[in-house]
Amino acid sequence: MSFKFFDKLSQNFIELLSDKDDYNVIIEIENKEKSFTAHSNILKYRSPYFRKELENAQSNENKIKTIIKPNVSSQIFDVILKYIYGGIVNLENVETRFIFDLMIAANEFELKELTNKLEILLIDTKASWLKTHFSLIYRTIFNENNFKNLENYCNDILVRYPSLIFDSSDFASLPVSALTIIKPNVSSQIFDVILKYIYGGIVNLENVETRFIFDLMIAANEFELKELTNKLEILLIDTKASWLKTHFSLIYRTIFNENNFKNLENYCNDILVRYPSLIFDSSDFASLPVSALVSLLKRDDLQMEEVKIWDYVIKWGISQSPTLHTDLEEWSKENFLTLKITLQQCLPLIRYFHISNTELFDKIIPYKKILDKQLCKDIIQHLAAPDRPFKSIILPARSTLVTELPPRTPRTPRTKETKESFSSIIFEEHAAEISSWIDRKTINYSTTNIPYKFELILSGTRDGFAPQTFWNICHGHAKTVVIAKVKWTDEILGGYNPLAWDNSNHETSQWMETKDSFIFSLKNGDIQNSILSRIKNSLYAIRNESKNRQNKVGPRFGDFFLYSEKSDFALGNENFCYIKCDPHEKPIRKSSSDCFSIVNNEVFKISNN
Repeated sequence: MSFKFFDKLSQNFIELLSDKDDYNVIIEIENKEKSFTAHSNILKYRSPYFRKELENAQSNENKIKTIIKPNVSSQIFDVILKYIYGGIVNLENVETRFIFDLMIAANEFELKELTNKLEILLIDTKASWLKTHFSLIYRTIFNENNFKNLENYCNDILVRYPSLIFDSSDFASLPVSALTIIKPNVSSQIFDVILKYIYGGIVNLENVETRFIFDLMIAANEFELKELTNKLEILLIDTKASWLKTHFSLIYRTIFNENNFKNLENYCNDILVRYPSLIFDSSDFASLPVSALVSLLKRDDLQMEEVKIWDYVIKWGISQSPTLHTDLEEWSKENFLTLKITLQQCLPLIRYFHISNTELFDKIIPYKKILDKQLCKDIIQHLAAPDRPFKSIILPARSTLVTELPPRTPRTPRTKETKESFSSIIFEEHAAEISSWIDRKTINYSTTNIPYKFELILSGTRDGFAPQTFWNICHGHAKTVVIAKVKWTDEILGGYNPLAWDNSNHETSQWMETKDSFIFSLKNGDIQNSILSRIKNSLYAIRNESKNRQNKVGPRFGDFFLYSEKSDFALGNENFCYIKCDPHEKPIRKSSSDCFSIVNNEVFKISNN
C-alpha cells in the first residue's frame, strides 16, 4: 500500500517559488520590463527548454543566471511558473484568447503535457471561438507545427468549407505546411469523388467495381462524411451481397478496425451466427480484432457448441502472445495473467453453465487461473452439487436457429403464396385484429382479407434482445407493430407506432405526439379476449430515447416499454407496463405487478398488401 500527498507537495513548491532568498535564476520578460526569480534545478527537470537555456547562460558574480524572454506577458509567465513548480493551472475567469496564448507559450517552453491539455480544452469547450478566429488559429498552429489535434480539427473543417481559407484576404500569407494535407492511403480517384461530393453533393458510381465502392466508403468514414458513409454502406448491403460474402474476411476485419459501420457489423454477424466457421476456421483468425470477437460472443444465436466457442477463444487469446508455451503445464503465473488480461472482454461472455460436466472438467478447469475467483468456485460447485444456487451471473443458453417454424393451428394463410409462419409469436388472426385496430374498424378483418403486410424486421431470437439492436434495426421505420411474449404466462403484449423510430437524439429523449398509436394484449391460451387501449394523452404517445439510454431502453409507448439494465430484454424482470396506464384508455394487463420478463419480441413493419 502506498499513500500520495500531492496536494501538500504542490503547495510547498509554489511557496518555494515565492521565496526570494535561495533563487539562482532570473527570467526577464516584456522587453526586460518585468522579471521573475526561480531555481535552476526545478526549471531544468521540468522543461527541456530551460535545461538548454541554463546550459548556455553565464552566471554573474553572485552565481545567478539570467534568461530573457521578451515576447511573453507577465500574466502568461506567472501561470507557466506555477505549473512548473506546483502542477496547477487556474483558468477561472480568463478569456479564451488568454488560453490560446498560454498554449502557444507552453509549447515554446516545451511543456508538452500542458500544451496538449490546453489544445484539447480549446477543441472540446471553445469551438465557437476557434471558428470565429479561424484564420488566426490556422496560421499560428502551422507556423509552430506542434499542434496535431488542432491541425486535424481545422483540416476537418476546411475539407468541408475550403473557402474559409482559400477566399480569405490573407490567403497569400498562409504557411506552405498548412497547404499540404497528407493522405497517403487515399487514391487520387477516390479523393476526386470525395471532393466532388463535398463541393456538389454528387457521387457518380457508374461503371465502377465494387471494391472501389468499398474503399470509397472507408475513405468517406475517414473524412467523417457520415451521410456518404452510411449511403455507401447500405448500397453494399442491398446490392452487393455476393461480393461481400466473397470478400467476407476483408470486410469483417476492416469494419471492426474502424468501428463505425454498424449496419455492416450487423449484416456480417447475422451471417456468422449461422456459419461461424467462416471466421473461426479462417487462416487469419488470430488477426481478428477483439471488438469483432466480442461482438460475436455477445450473440445469443451463435450456432456453435459452447465448448467449441471456448476452444476458439483460448486459441485466439494465446495467438495474441506468441511467447506463451504450447504446453500448459509449463505455464507460469505470469503466463496465465497475460492470457487473462488478453481475454478480459471475452471471458464474461462464455456460457459456462451450458457446457457438460465432462467438458468443464477437461476444457475449462485447466484454465481456472484466468477465471474470476467467484466464477471458478461456482463452476467447481456446479460439478459437485449442481442443484445449489450460484453467485455468478448465469447467461442463457444460446438459441438454436430453425429454418422452418412448426405449423400452428388454427392458422389460415394470408395469401396463397405464404407457406410458413410470418411470426413465432402471433397468428394470422392476431394480424387481422391488429389491422382492424389500425383502421379503426368495429368489426375485425377476416384472415383472408387483411389489407396489410406484416414484414418481420426484428426478432429477438434471431437478432438478439439488446435494446441497442432495436434502435439500430428500427431506426427510420414508421408504421411498426412491436410484439412481446411474456414469460411464464400466455400474455402477448404490444403496441402500434404510426411514426418513425429515431435513434439520433444525442442529448435528451423526446416524446412524439400522435393520436393513432395504441397498445394491446392479444387473446392467447387462457387469455380469452384481446384488449385494445388507445392513446388518450397524445403528447406522450411514443418516446425516442437519447443515445445514452438506448443501451437500456427499447420501444416505448407511454408507460409500456421494454427495458433492461443488463442490455438484454430476456434477462431479469425489468420490462414495464404501468397497471394504471395513465396515457392510455385502460390497462392491458391484469397482473398485480408492473414488471415482467419476456421470452421473445418481434417488430413488424406494416405496409399495404
